[in-house]
Parts: sequence; structure tokens; C-alpha cells
Amino acid sequence: MANQIRGRFQKEAAKNAVAYSSSIHYDWRLYPYDIAGSIAHARMLAKQGIITATESDKIIAGLSSIGEEIAQGTFQFKPELEDIHINIESRLIEKIGDVGKKLHTARSRNDQVALDVRLFTRDAIIHTIGHILELQSVLVDLADANKTTIIPGYTHLQKAQPILLAHHFLAYFEMLERDIARLEDCLKRVEVMPLGSGALAGVAYNIDRKFVAKELGFTNITQNSLDAVADRDFIIEFEAAASVCMMHLSRMAEELVLWSTGEFNYIEIDDAYATGSSIMPQKKNPDMAELARGKTGRVYGHLLALLTTMKGLPLAYNRDMQEDKEGFFDTVDTLMSTLEVFTGMLATMRIKTENMAAAAELGYMLATDIADYLVGKGMAFRAAHEATGKLVNYAVKKGKSLRELTLKEYQKFSAVFDNDVFNITVETSTAAREVPGGTGYKQVAKQIAAAKRKLKESMSDE
Repeated sequence: MANQIRGRFQKEAAKNAVAYSSSIHYDWRLYPYDIAGSIAHARMLAKQGIITATESDKIIAGLSSIGEEIAQGTFQFKPELEDIHINIESRLIEKIGDVGKKLHTARSRNDQVALDVRLFTRDAIIHTIGHILELQSVLVDLADANKTTIIPGYTHLQKAQPILLAHHFLAYFEMLERDIARLEDCLKRVEVMPLGSGALAGVAYNIDRKFVAKELGFTNITQNSLDAVADRDFIIEFEAAASVCMMHLSRMAEELVLWSTGEFNYIEIDDAYATGSSIMPQKKNPDMAELARGKTGRVYGHLLALLTTMKGLPLAYNRDMQEDKEGFFDTVDTLMSTLEVFTGMLATMRIKTENMAAAAELGYMLATDIADYLVGKGMAFRAAHEATGKLVNYAVKKGKSLRELTLKEYQKFSAVFDNDVFNITVETSTAAREVPGGTGYKQVAKQIAAAKRKLKESMSDE
């Protein structure tokens, strides 16, 4: 619409139509990528003899100057010019004259936008992985500091079996490992250079697409011009990976909320990551964790919105695709800020190990170990499971813990019980689970060492 009064159109666009179609209020953040892409394009045009070296140098100098203007906040964005691409091109022509009009030779806004968004996505992936690694580092530090701290493990939010707190933290380390793997896999499909696809059919100039790809650090070029300008799969993939990562953070947030309650009292969130009440002076609310739960739904919404936008679009480009960016930018910002907040919140929270240890002694979490004990005495597991279930039911009715039962009471349910049943504790239960991936002390120490190695390798690759 920026060019509506030129060429084909003789009537100026309606003001409300201009406002409705303008995207400069959010896509301005693509400016460093638009300038980088345009500089690479100008160099290629000169290399191929499509414009002169002098013209290319003048264009590049003008673009660099515009980048400085935007960075310094002196650039005047014009909503009537719709987007960042036309704003930059218009300013370039103002600065260097008609030579600036040659920049758009052999490209369309369609492949230009596709390029800019891919460059943005590449940086977003790299920075997101960096934030995940920082959070993983905190989780490993917490695990290392709590290698012998025993807590109740839960299923169905009911006490199930004793586990090491370190094992619990490392579960989230593994989730985040998968998040990194998904982002790295997405990056493979992001690093494909679309410029040179034109509006949809390629361009009628002797361009060198591989030169531009090399200039911009892409590993390959797109193979189909229609697909290149119509593809938003890579954004959908990022938003899907972001949604899974936010789901993991939301699960952690839920546990932090529960653990900080008076009922659990396992942790205390640092004052820097908590808020108070406007009416109740005693309150200390885990609002950052609660906000993360809420923002997760927002990220899911952006993924579904883009899937819905793309599902009915014929080839090639359609203006509907302008709606890809606002939700995408918000997804990137939300995920990165959530990772940053979690890193700080976990690093500063106080862990109440004494309360965790006391909670691990409550309930009937050693029931599985007692069943295993009977199996060790020669009883079939199903029979041992039934006998132990009856034993627990008896203890519940008597209001006793398993440790408070006498040997005579144990022997009501099986004659094979002996005094050594009292050797079963939360410590022996934990120590017994030395299967690879289990919560045994030695296994968890191995898991921490392996996690440290992974982090060291990953951070050296960054």
C-alpha cells in the first residue's frame, strides 16, 4: 500500500486501510537483519555486474548509516510506509538519491521478508539455547549441593517413594536437554537462504544466491521459489519447541508454588522473586512462578494462531502471512524472559532440607521396599504386594506408621517377616535403587557428573 499511488493505482489508500495494514509498530525490530540482508544483496549485485561497485559502496554506506540512526533512536519511522523494509528503503533514497532505488533490483519484498525472519529466528534460537544452558547450570549446581537430601517422590500428587532432591532437579535438566535438541533441529531448517526467489518465480537476473548465503552465514539455499516465499514452517517449529519448553517450565513452576506453601514448606522463594498482598501483610506470593504458568497458555495460543493462519493458504505468498510476526516476537520474548526469571529464582531460593527430610518419613512410602523385602525372602511379587497392601491398611486403621508396628503385627501378614524388616529406612530405600537412571546415591552422582560434562561441551560450542 506504500506504493499505491504509483503505477497501477491512481487513488491514495484510505487512512484506516493504511493503519490496518501497517506492521512497523512491531516489525521495526527486524531492522538489523534487513540491513544485513540488503548489504549482502548489494555486494552480490556489484559482484555480478548488475550495479557498479561505486553504486554498491554508496548503498552499503547509506544502509550502515541508517542502522546507526535506528540504534541511536533518531530514525523517524513512518506508519504510512507500512513496514521496516519500506521505511529503510525510503530513507536510503532520501540519503543517497536515485542510486538507492537500485537496491531492490532482483528481489521482492516476499523473499526479503522471508530472509529477515530467518535471520531473526536463527539469532532467537541461539540466544534461547544460551538461556536454557544457564538454567541447566543452576539446576546442576542445586543437584550437586543436594546429593544426599531425601524428599518424598510423588505420583498423583500422593507420596509415593523416597528420592534424592538432586534426582528431582536433574529430571528438569533432562527436559531442557530435549528442548535444546528440538531447537537445534529447528535451526537446520532455518539456515536455508531464500533471497533470490523473488515474488514467487525467481528473478530474471544473473544473481549469485550462494554468494549471498555465504555472506550471511547460511548453510544452504532454498530449492523452490514458491515454497521459499510461502514457507513459515520454521516459525511454527520454533513456536512448537517454545511451547514444549514453556510446558516444562510451567510444570516446574507448579512445583515451586506447591513447595512454597505452608502445607509443604519445602522452599522459600527469595524476596526478589516474590510479591506481597495489597491487603494481607503476611503474604509472600510466588508470583513469578504463577506468571510463568499463565504465560505458557499465551505461547500455546501463538502456535495455534499461526497454524490456523497457514492451514488454508494457497501458494505462494498471501498477506495473511504478515500475521506471523507479532505472535512470534512475543513467543521469543516470553520464553527468554521466563528462562531468565527461573534462572534467578532457582539460584536464590532457600531449600528447607530439614522439612523435606521430615516429610520423607511420613506416610507409607516404604511399602514397595517391604514388598521387595518379602520377595527377597522367596515370596512371589504379587503375593508380596497383596500382603504389604493389607499391612498398610492395618497400619492406617491403627493410626501407626510402618516403623511403629511391632514384629508381631508384621507377622500377622506374613510369617517370613523378621527383625531385619526394621532395617528398611528412607536411606536404604534410596540407596537400593542403583539401576542406571535411578535415584541411588551412586547413580545420581554419575548423573551429575554426566550433566556437568554435557554443559561444558555445550557451552564451549556456544
